[in-house]
Amino acid sequence: MRLAFLGSSDFGVPALRALVAAGHEVAMVYAQPPRPAGRGQRATPCPVHRAALELGLPVRTPARLRRETAEHQAFAALDLDAAVVAAYGLLLPKPMLEAPRRGCLNIHASLLPRWRGAAPIQAAILAGDTETGVTIMRMDEGLDTGPILLREAVPIGPRTTAQELHDRLAELGAQLILRALAENPPAVPQPAEGVTYAPKLTKADGRLDWREDAAALDRRVRALNPWPGTFFEHAGTTIRVLAAEPAAGEPGARPGTVLDATPRIACGGGTALRLLCLQRPGRAPLPAEEFLRGYALPPGTVLG
Repeated sequence: MRLAFLGSSDFGVPALRALVAAGHEVAMVYAQPPRPAGRGQRATPCPVHRAALELGLPVRTPARLRRETAEHQAFAALDLDAAVVAAYGLLLPKPMLEAPRRGCLNIHASLLPRWRGAAPIQAAILAGDTETGVTIMRMDEGLDTGPILLREAVPIGPRTTAQELHDRLAELGAQLILRALAENPPAVPQPAEGVTYAPKLTKADGRLDWREDAAALDRRVRALNPWPGTFFEHAGTTIRVLAAEPAAGEPGARPGTVLDATPRIACGGGTALRLLCLQRPGRAPLPAEEFLRGYALPPGTVLG
């Protein structure tokens, strides 16, 4: 089948590789333009762009699509059977959505209509969902509103992290898009009930508010690492929390108080969170016990 692939992040890489391995003709890969990265701020291609180059596939990196008539015409000229979209990061205008004969098929990392939007993996963990999954959807002009071709669920365990869930869903998405292309299942409109949205995350979302209970803070740590990361402030230093777990609390303790040397931190509702892995700016992540040998957080300290 003659395809275009549109993606940018790591999430789309397994699907791109699977399409090529299955013998589909990927006529063009679209990815977001290279961005400055690293200490030297050198222009660096995104993961899908790098994978496409490794596979010997042509790549286009338009910065915009909405009013770019030349891009619309170039896309139509590819004469596609279908386009596959996976975490591309740009909205496709109507001329591009309508150009492929079987439309544009999106690999979305949730069980639509739950968690439409930019950060469905993180949103599912933050909300305490016990399952999520992948939906293959035929795209329309709305935000993840198109009809469903395939869906498959996966469980979210009590210690599941966003990275683990991301990797599992990326592999599942690769499997499902191959099925959707081979089977051409009927498109079923999304139900009107149960719609939720997962907005784009910012660094500010990673600040730990010790007034929340430990279960919510634990979900935040698991959901927001590796990006944007969770953190607290102490003595003018931003300390990242890369791993934590709920622990026995002390009713009446002021939220944010270091309760002991493990360290347990008092949280809302008399709960507590034990910090397991921490990182200072410019330093390597360390297990909490090792971190505290070089950075004092004595019991009684109140964290910001």
